[in-house]
Amino acid sequence: MRRFSLIWAVFLFCISSVLYAQSHEPIAGTILDPDHAAVPQASVRLLAANGTELAHTLTDEQGQFSFSQTCTGCMLEVQLLGFQTKRVSGETKTIELQVAPIEEHVIVTANRIDTPTSLVGSTTTVIKEEEIDLRQVPVVSDLLPSVPGVIVNRSGGYGAITSIFVRGGESNYTKVLLDGIPLNDPGGAFDFGSLSATNLQRIEIVRGPQSALFGSDAMAGVVQLFSRHGEAENRRPQLTLNLDGGNLGTVNARAGVSGQSGNFDYDTFWSRFGTNNQGINAAFADSTAGSNLGLAVGKTTHLRWILRGDLSKAGTPGQTAFGPAINDAYFHRGDGYTGFSIDNQTTHAWNQRLTYTFDRSRQVSRDFGLDPAANATFDGETCQFCIFDFQSDFLNDNRRHQVDYQSNINIGSGTSRWGKHDFTLAFSWDREIGANGDRVTGPSVHKSLQDFGGTFQHQVVIGRLAWTNGFRVEDHSAFGKTVIPRSSLAYLLRSSGGGLGATKLKANFGLGFKEPSLVQLYSQNQFFQGNSGLRPERSRSFDFGVEQRLFSDRTKVEVNWFDNRFRDMVQLEQTNPNNPSEETYENLDGSKADGAEVLIEIVPRNGLRFTAAYTYLNDFITKSTTPDSPIFGVGKGLLRRPRHSASLGTAWTWRKLTASSTLTYVGRRVDSDFLGFTPPFTSNPSYTRWDLAWAYHFTKRLVYMGTITNALDRSYMEALGFPALPIEFRTGGRFTF
Repeated sequence: MRRFSLIWAVFLFCISSVLYAQSHEPIAGTILDPDHAAVPQASVRLLAANGTELAHTLTDEQGQFSFSQTCTGCMLEVQLLGFQTKRVSGETKTIELQVAPIEEHVIVTANRIDTPTSLVGSTTTVIKEEEIDLRQVPVVSDLLPSVPGVIVNRSGGYGAITSIFVRGGESNYTKVLLDGIPLNDPGGAFDFGSLSATNLQRIEIVRGPQSALFGSDAMAGVVQLFSRHGEAENRRPQLTLNLDGGNLGTVNARAGVSGQSGNFDYDTFWSRFGTNNQGINAAFADSTAGSNLGLAVGKTTHLRWILRGDLSKAGTPGQTAFGPAINDAYFHRGDGYTGFSIDNQTTHAWNQRLTYTFDRSRQVSRDFGLDPAANATFDGETCQFCIFDFQSDFLNDNRRHQVDYQSNINIGSGTSRWGKHDFTLAFSWDREIGANGDRVTGPSVHKSLQDFGGTFQHQVVIGRLAWTNGFRVEDHSAFGKTVIPRSSLAYLLRSSGGGLGATKLKANFGLGFKEPSLVQLYSQNQFFQGNSGLRPERSRSFDFGVEQRLFSDRTKVEVNWFDNRFRDMVQLEQTNPNNPSEETYENLDGSKADGAEVLIEIVPRNGLRFTAAYTYLNDFITKSTTPDSPIFGVGKGLLRRPRHSASLGTAWTWRKLTASSTLTYVGRRVDSDFLGFTPPFTSNPSYTRWDLAWAYHFTKRLVYMGTITNALDRSYMEALGFPALPIEFRTGGRFTF
């Protein structure tokens, strides 16, 4: 009996231990999106069998959640705006959410950490990989005109100088990043002309000043590109080949290999785009190659190495609408970017990332000065001066080293009245080295700039309220210390679905700054003398908005109002009354820009999507060194920024066919011939452009593709004197092995 009792006691102990362990095992799991990426800040409710809420929490940055309660027969309900609500058994460890017809995104650029856009107060736009592939554009700038508040201006065909203006800001007021690598030249300038759209996973655009997060250049907004990386689904190497061509001598080719092997993921590619454009000396050719390599070291540490290079050459025929083309001028550009990062999940609530990046951009603009002089004529007017060709050899060679450390700590789980708190602390050291100048006419500038910056940010989520506050302290070698604050608020007035769905209110305030360029600081040319005492250019911005979802998340209406002020803008000022050509740079000018953006998205049924965007911009110069100028005088509109702009897009999927249509309207805007016509040309007429693209999937491995650009064959100029391309078409195929 004693032996039997002992065996029975051991058996009961083992059974009770197992049952105790099961009953006290915490209810925990991970929330993923359809791409198997973690979904942070999702609301998870623990429900009793009768539907009563027992507890609730928010997922962390890894999409994980846990409850300390024990419950038999409990259910989990997961909610996040832009995703379909899902209920599963409490024993489910991995929950995959399906997106709503009008989906939301998890965005990095708005807060420097993964945040659902439903909890972001900033005005954002995400261009996903599916849209990039569907529209089949060769350069990034062709994707941006459909973004509200963004104006793209290209001086001719592919490869010509291309600028973007965000909410009335100057063309050098937008920070451009590639996987966190800053691409702007010292002083903020960036030419989108040869920036290839090949191998991009998504593009994030944040409008409004973001210098509190990213330092100099982010005065009006940020554009960040993210490159593709290997997918876990592709255990074997996947080879993709693209080839298409069309009129204007256009050929577009791409090859890429991607996949994942164990803890190592890889994606590498090469692309080549070439076209004759139109006219004499207008050809453009661009080659781009890159790699994105990742390695998981254990469960908490990830290493990633980004490489990308771009080599292009474009003929520069000049303002051919006014006179004959320049036969002997060209623009040659070589860009190289690399970044290495270590990401460590130190504890469940503490994440750290250390990044080193390097980029170099070498641009040579050369004209041998062999073309004869000519009189400029346009629209019945003749310029009083002849156009003279002259020899030039301008070099712009810039390098940047950057080290960035970021620490993210989250406290709370959303279960208490104190909410969930995310603290971000970041430090960066940045050194820019440049050689700039015309090697024919005068000495070049060989200088460097250095700065150290620290960012602190706090985001709190309490119920339906998300409030983010932060600031940055910057210590710059040229102008000393500056402090830049930022505040952003998002509130879900309604979170339910149905006919009248979720309502989101948002508001933002921020300051921005931009460092002067090396030429503005250190030029020794008497015609544009540098000034080492220049202050940074600055901006102040308010914006408010409302987003309303309708008809069970099949319609979304977004309205934003913004008010921007720009001051201490750098301009040339005459220094010698006896010689008007002698000028130096000073902080003299100012401007303002306010307006509204309207965005409508409609998904009437699966596979069909409509988007419409409209921007109203009221901008003018408030302070000018030439107050009586017909172009740059006080009260005049800002150059090449229209009062009205709009776009209408359609994406359609039917069986094996996908197609897209993009209609873009740009209204009349201030512009100049810059040649001396009498009277001068001071405006540029409105234009409309219609682009089409399609793809037919014969099999999963073989796709037939085609595009038509400027399908209406409209004649227009984005910049006065530089005719845009006529109708252009390409067709070809994609093969996947």
